[in-house]
This record gives sequence, structure tokens and C-alpha cells, in this order.
Amino acid sequence: MTYPLVLDLADDGIPVTVTCRVVGFSTAGFYKWRANPISNRDWDDAHLINAIIDIHADDPEFGYRFIADELEAAGHVASENRVHRLCSLQKVASSILRKQRGSGKTPGPPVHDDHVNRIFHAERPDQIWLTDISEHPTGEGKLYICAVKDVCSRRIVGYAIGPRMTSQLADAALRTAIARRRPTGTVVVHSDRGGQFRSRRYQRTLRAHGLIGSMGRVSSAGDNAAMESFFALLQKNVLNRHTWTTREELRLAVIIWIERTYHRRRRQRALGRLTPVEFEALIGNTDLARAA
Repeated sequence: MTYPLVLDLADDGIPVTVTCRVVGFSTAGFYKWRANPISNRDWDDAHLINAIIDIHADDPEFGYRFIADELEAAGHVASENRVHRLCSLQKVASSILRKQRGSGKTPGPPVHDDHVNRIFHAERPDQIWLTDISEHPTGEGKLYICAVKDVCSRRIVGYAIGPRMTSQLADAALRTAIARRRPTGTVVVHSDRGGQFRSRRYQRTLRAHGLIGSMGRVSSAGDNAAMESFFALLQKNVLNRHTWTTREELRLAVIIWIERTYHRRRRQRALGRLTPVEFEALIGNTDLARAA
């Protein structure tokens, strides 16, 4: 705004008409602004900016789209374009840097057919589970995370974190999912062909609980793309945020992000802008929504 400059120069004795002519303003526009220097739109923008800054301070990885969803949930009325404009004005942006994630896996022969065939959709929870393992270095060495994701609600129903990528890690994540969900119907558990998922220990757990194993093709990340998308979020939101000194520090950060942000704060458009916990409550699985 250059109108305040006109006021300052007027205080120094320079006529308003002269300043307006030099800077290219109409004098009528200046006097209209002086009568009401702060418009209702400016007030609304100021309140939205305060809310945006608060949301971003709480979750720095949120971009303008997620901020817009949070504003709507809080009762603010603002389009995504307006939120984008205000975020750009205040230089509010996601703290996440895009980085490629390599698998580094050597797939082996499958022990199950592919029962998913890239159709990542389920009518109800505990119908299709996806699982995979991710890794990240710390000052003490690598930390591995094995997670189990429900296709219907996109909730992480089980996970295990440890210093070694073993069959015990994959088995612990699966057993956690079983203990939390206590599925009663047919559950397909889909994974890649990693040795942890082909192990006897893992296969025994599948059979003991009546679960149906499923495996994708060799060197085809798309066969488990829905699970890869979760790990991509984890990579950007937690793993790549900074250098982790200890495994325990990273382990706690992963747990907090999954249980607090991903499950209860991160709204997903595929779920109607609900969080996984809200979505499960909406479809009537209140016991599942209360599960830890």
C-alpha cells in the first residue's frame, strides 16, 4: 500500500493532489481509503493469516491444501485459492522436501498369488491389509519400520520398529494388527516378495489366524503402491526432517506421527476429508475408532 506514504508526505507539506499525480493514484481513491483504511476483507484476511500461522506452527509439514482443510474444519470460510494466496504472501509452505525413495530389495519367488491386482479398494475395514518395510539411518545405525495398512480406512492397524530387518519384525507388525483388530471375516494381507514376508515364521502367523497371503510381481512397485504412498508420507514428514541421533529418538517420532498426526489430524480427500479415525467412526466401527 502506498496510500500511507501520501499521508506521510502530506504531513511534510506536500499536497495530496501532487503526490497522487506522481504515483498515479486518483485523489478520490485516496480519500476513500483514508475514510476506511482497513476493509472488511483485510480484517478477514488478517484473521485467516493468524489461523494459518497457528496451524502451520503446529504441523510444519502441512501445505496450503491441508491448511485449507483444517481451516474449514475450524469453521473458517475460505477457498483453496485464497488460502494459497495468503500462504504465499506470508511465505508459509510445507517444510517437506521431495526426495526419491529407493527400495534396495532383492525379490524372491512368491509364496502367494496376487489377490489384489492393484485394486486398492475395500468395502469395509479388515478386508484387505497392505504391508511393507521402510528404513532410515540414525547416528546409531539404521532403524526399520514395518507397517500394516487397512485399505478401506487407510489406518495403520499395526506396526513394529526395530534395528534389524528380520522376519520377526514383519511378524510382530502382523501380530500387532491381529491383536488390535481381531478380524472375524476374510482378510487378504498383501506384500512384496521380500524374504521377511516369505519366511516360515510369517507364513505360520498367516495360517494360524486364517489370513490370506498375497504378493505382487517382481520389480513392480505399483503392485503395492497404496502402501508405498504411506511410506512416502512418512519419509517426508518424519524421516527426512533432520538427522536423527539415536534410534530411540526416531522411533518415538514415528510413533507420535502415526498415532497423532496421520491417524487423527491428517485429513484425506479419498476419505471425504476425514481422518482415518473419523472415517471408521462414521461408518459405524466405533470400537475400532477407539482402538489404540
